[in-house]
Amino acid sequence: MSETPGAPRSFREAVVDLAAIRANVAALAAHVAPALSMAVVKADAYGHGAVPVARAALDGGADWLGAADVDEAIALRDAGITAPLLAWLHDPGAGFAPAIERDIDLGVSSLEQLHEIVRAAASVDRIAAVHLKIDTGLSRNGVAPSNWERVVGAAAELERHGRLRVRGVFSHLANASPAEDAAQLAAFERALDAASAAGLTPELRHLASTAAALRLPEARFDLVRLGIGIYGVPPYGDGTTAADLGLVPAMTLRGRVVAVRRIEAGTGASYGHAWRAEHATTLALVPLGYADGVPRQASNRAEVWLAGARRPVVGRIAMDQFLVDVGDAPVAVGDEVVLFGDPSSGAPSADDWADAADTIGYEIVTRIGARVPRRYVGGA
Repeated sequence: MSETPGAPRSFREAVVDLAAIRANVAALAAHVAPALSMAVVKADAYGHGAVPVARAALDGGADWLGAADVDEAIALRDAGITAPLLAWLHDPGAGFAPAIERDIDLGVSSLEQLHEIVRAAASVDRIAAVHLKIDTGLSRNGVAPSNWERVVGAAAELERHGRLRVRGVFSHLANASPAEDAAQLAAFERALDAASAAGLTPELRHLASTAAALRLPEARFDLVRLGIGIYGVPPYGDGTTAADLGLVPAMTLRGRVVAVRRIEAGTGASYGHAWRAEHATTLALVPLGYADGVPRQASNRAEVWLAGARRPVVGRIAMDQFLVDVGDAPVAVGDEVVLFGDPSSGAPSADDWADAADTIGYEIVTRIGARVPRRYVGGA
């Protein structure tokens, strides 16, 4: 990662390497070509910062951007980003007109949404571009298979009358097993056949996110949605590392030691004394906690990089702070502590923290709170 040496500029910060974002997008886009690539920047770009990450992803070769909801998409447009953009998860009664005016494509998961979008487009004298979503087995949003022919028939009729444009048809895999992915792929192909029979000719068919984009070539179709992969976090949870996939973690979460204390054997540390020293040792206090997104579940299980080695987190992780057992290593106030980053540097990865907290790497990076300043390196 193109990070500069030395202590953090703040006693807590998340350093985001935009060069890593660009490189990850470029590598993934080359892997899935000739399919187009959508960089998914929902949830503030998985905690990395939506606007700078969107720009870096486009510089890296992304063709589209993806946001979960209309507000996220509008924020990108209002920042001056003009690339093709899709938003697909909508609040009941969402106001679609501002998105349509900003040339934001809209996902459609029901007949009601389809008609709401058409009415909103008419109110601003525009034609909306939509992507019809079919639920192929995730049982979340998306048109139920039993309603699919009705929805595609209505969409085709509206398109013939010039009231909307069906630019895409899409779905999402559960990544449950190869057999279940294959069943969803077959269901998606049946949905495409039904759309074609209704008279629709969508230019974009998309099913794969990062996991399937890498391992299921038949799911790539015309476009893949690249989410966690562009941030250098593996999508699998099976021990595969970022390096195995040719990716670089983009976020480094770090802070500084704010206190050092020598304790004797038997001394308890932090709430509930869930940890006691087995022998005399030194504790370093780090000013990050669950208010910043550091998972309390990782108490007594996670490690950090401090004083040239991985050191265990001991005691309960509190709202604003946690302790690290450094043994007899020389540690001083102001020393840098890396919670996670690029493991090639020796630091734990986001997946290491996920394992310690019984969760996934996606959650570790996305949950880092607003109290933690983002600092961007590797800019164009």
